[in-house]
Amino acid sequence: MGTTVKGVVLLLFISSLLCSVVLASNDGLVRIGLKKMKLDPNNRLAAQLDSKDREALRASIARKYRFRNDLGDSEETDIVALKNYMDAQYYGEIGIGTPPQKFTVIFDTGSSNLWVPSTKCYFSVACFFHSKYKASESSTYKKNGKSASIQYGTGAISGFFSNDNVKVGNLVVKDQEFIEATKEPGVTFMAAKFDGILGLGFKEISVGDAVPVWYNMVEQGLIKDQEFSFWLNRNVGEEMGGEIVFGGVDPNHYKGKHTYVPITQKGYWQFDMGDVLIGDKPTAIADSGTSLLAGPTTVITMINQAIGASGVASQECKAVVQQYGQTIIDLLVSQAEPMKICSQIGLCAFDGSHGVSMGIENVVDESNGKSSGILHSAMCPACEMAVVWMQNQLMENQTQDRILDYANQLCDRVPNPMGESTVDCGSLSSMPTISFTIGGKAFELTPEEYILKVGEGAEAQCISGFTALDVPPPRGPLWILGDVFMGRYHTVFDFGKLRVGFAEAA
Repeated sequence: MGTTVKGVVLLLFISSLLCSVVLASNDGLVRIGLKKMKLDPNNRLAAQLDSKDREALRASIARKYRFRNDLGDSEETDIVALKNYMDAQYYGEIGIGTPPQKFTVIFDTGSSNLWVPSTKCYFSVACFFHSKYKASESSTYKKNGKSASIQYGTGAISGFFSNDNVKVGNLVVKDQEFIEATKEPGVTFMAAKFDGILGLGFKEISVGDAVPVWYNMVEQGLIKDQEFSFWLNRNVGEEMGGEIVFGGVDPNHYKGKHTYVPITQKGYWQFDMGDVLIGDKPTAIADSGTSLLAGPTTVITMINQAIGASGVASQECKAVVQQYGQTIIDLLVSQAEPMKICSQIGLCAFDGSHGVSMGIENVVDESNGKSSGILHSAMCPACEMAVVWMQNQLMENQTQDRILDYANQLCDRVPNPMGESTVDCGSLSSMPTISFTIGGKAFELTPEEYILKVGEGAEAQCISGFTALDVPPPRGPLWILGDVFMGRYHTVFDFGKLRVGFAEAA
């Protein structure tokens, strides 16, 4: 079975972190080595955030992507090693101030600010579990004082801006504006293995219009080429978690040539993606209309069904199939526009480009005062998913009974709203390859690469690397290719030419 998603905007987001021990090397580079954390099922994904905080994290990502208002020498290229935590977090150290105060931070291409906890964080429990910046102990500190807040789902990181030197590997960025966090919400940050975040996105999305660390590296002449690259080591049995290279690429990190695609919008490292293939049989899907590896629920559900991942039985989904399945098939056969079908049968409103949930209240047409009735908000997305699934099966010339049965099966594979789905560890050999078409080339992921295994022996648990994230038009639908993808493919972020490149990781 194959799935093709044409013209989907793909957004690359990574959660990757820094390192600790500086090692000399004979290639003119400064490499920072570090050891890996021993795998511990009890600490998986930042000590397994509870359901409320996992949902908050998903809400944060969704909010984020809807948008707000040859190597040089050691002076031109810097390499920072990354620490691998359960194939989910890569972390290590940077230094802020003079002398440097050490912090572990995520290098995040999905944001643009640098923030760390402040010694003035008195009332957030999370601050007591992490290193805190103390301005009075730095001779290069400059007071700023401008307030700052970054939204994270149900809460916000808040505090104020300060200026100081920031050491990344052997590079020292002078007079960097960063946030001293005085409030950190929930257990999300309390349980995390990192202290803060260093954003590598574009200035356009920087909170407070702060100049990002990467921009200052370029402006201050600290690097040669205006690009940085990530190599993530997914082998949990090895000490090295990976490396981030500023100012160039390390040819030892990849095989062959990179495939480059242009950035479609400055802000995030966002670009257009072609097909998503489940197995090796391409099947067209005309505009899914809806929006680790995160993607539209419609397609993630199909992947779940193909790999046998557990899901959450959707009663709304089953109700749509039972009550409207035959009607949907009839409309598809009659060549009705797929994106308008759910509005035609009264489950969605159509805004001219896609279906919109009509909510649980009466929707009144102000032009004639007529009410369209009470419609449940969950029925609209369920209907849109059913249309895509049924269209897919019709294109494979399946019978009506087979189509309805398939749709019901997929209703049982709708991704867990908490974002985590389990699979049978003994079934990896029978799972399909999942491919993403970028720049006209298919980038494959095998089951061993998209399934995260936690624990050993009888206690082992296998987690799907795919999670659902729906971002509505015009920003979506979006795919977020995180560490699961970047572990297989060396990634270059070319700031100078505004493009992203992928090659087989060495």
